[in-house]
Amino acid sequence: MKFTAHKNLKVINLIRRYLTMNRNYLIWLTMIMLVLIGCSQTEKMKMKSDPVLLPGQHSQSFERTITKTLKCQYLLFLPQDYGQKKQRWPMILFLHGAGERGSDLNLVKKHGPPKIVEERKDFPFIVVSPQCPAGDWWTEENEVLINLLDDVVARCDVDAERIYLTGLSMGGFGTWTLASEYPDRFAAIAPICGGGKPFVADKLKDVPVWAFHGAKDPLVPLKESEDMVNAVKNRGSDAKLTVYPEAGHDSWTETYNNQQLYDWFLQHRKNQSK
Repeated sequence: MKFTAHKNLKVINLIRRYLTMNRNYLIWLTMIMLVLIGCSQTEKMKMKSDPVLLPGQHSQSFERTITKTLKCQYLLFLPQDYGQKKQRWPMILFLHGAGERGSDLNLVKKHGPPKIVEERKDFPFIVVSPQCPAGDWWTEENEVLINLLDDVVARCDVDAERIYLTGLSMGGFGTWTLASEYPDRFAAIAPICGGGKPFVADKLKDVPVWAFHGAKDPLVPLKESEDMVNAVKNRGSDAKLTVYPEAGHDSWTETYNNQQLYDWFLQHRKNQSK
């Protein structure tokens, strides 16, 4: 009996060990299966979110949100009577030439309206004179300029129907470029010794233009202004060109000293240009 009991005890222990081993085996087997299933699902998810394109042409789409900071320094002139009574003032946006680029705003006072208002405090326009950074060109700064314009109009008593654009040399090119991209913003423009792209003239058909150029300009050929004015006139625009027979590149001094230019500006309102 003792022998039989002992033998039975050994059998029982073997059965327990077997069950324990099999239980561990089942646990490990289950874990392995779960890992394999998870890997399979992960692989499927990867394939779904990042498909590998096969050779050939495929329809795709792209979207990205970009935050951009625009900045520029400028001179702001407010007329002598500004703020004394409730009124909206006409505004001139002036673009200087290549020689006034940089970070010294005093350079911008060398020519044109910012020079004039140093002496004429009663000049009857708000004048905004931005400075182009060194090495840049006004033709590449449309986004900065139009946002600057929006900012000044929002903060100052500007008559939005009487905003005028003018510039000399590099600023003359910038005047043609900015006006052709935003023709609805300007009541009239006066580009001086500049030029542009005649194929965009159709955009300027509702913008009055008075261009100026020296016949003996050695830097910017007179043909630059002639081509732009002719192209705009052919689209039915109110465009004219004044040529100074003896002037070289400096056709701006006589132009900006001529009161007729400012009287001509004030004859035009944006709603009359349409």
